[in-house]
Amino acid sequence: MAAETSTEVPKTARQFVLKEEVIVERKWLKLEETTYTDPFGKTRTWETVKRTGNRKGVSADGVAVIAVLQRTLHYDCIVLVKQFRPPINSYCLEFPAGLIEENETAESAALRELEEETGYKGEVVECTPALCLDPGLSNSTTHIVSVTINGDEAANTRPKQKLDDGGTLRSCAHSDKYVEVISLPKNDLLQRIDELVAEERIAVDARVYTYALALKRAAEKPLQVPFMKF
Repeated sequence: MAAETSTEVPKTARQFVLKEEVIVERKWLKLEETTYTDPFGKTRTWETVKRTGNRKGVSADGVAVIAVLQRTLHYDCIVLVKQFRPPINSYCLEFPAGLIEENETAESAALRELEEETGYKGEVVECTPALCLDPGLSNSTTHIVSVTINGDEAANTRPKQKLDDGGTLRSCAHSDKYVEVISLPKNDLLQRIDELVAEERIAVDARVYTYALALKRAAEKPLQVPFMKF
């Protein structure tokens, strides 16, 4: 008689971090070795990137702003920014974004960053909870804040970025942040992004492309199931 083989799956334990040790730390970032337990209780290590500093009264590291520019007799546009990103050696198309300052709300940070980077003054419509950006690499978090911009208002007809004398953003952590504002039609956002990528060979932030893809999918007609006779 053949021996019976157990098909039970071993119960897994709750995973948790045991300790975190700094490997190297610089002005803005630090690399840590994180020791944690796997589902079976075995100790393992992970390399983790974190921001330095300890800002009080913030609900996340930063904000990203989905800004919709609305003007009479114009299509609604999504206001984006293009800037050079040294880690990828390329220009990148992104939502206006930045870090939340100490004791600042996500909504206030979103409006401030939007005005600094694009010159537009907007109104908050919605704010998400704190969301993970790249949890396999970092503990960095962000709020996605939806904002509408009344393009007919005098303050938004000729928006000016908040720049210093050298042409960089005034309150940017990195003093060499140069930003170009790009507005694309909301109803054709994905195609216009694809065209821009083909023309300029730039990168696109995953959040921007996912948003554009979602807009396209939401506008598509639902799949028609053919009527079947029985």
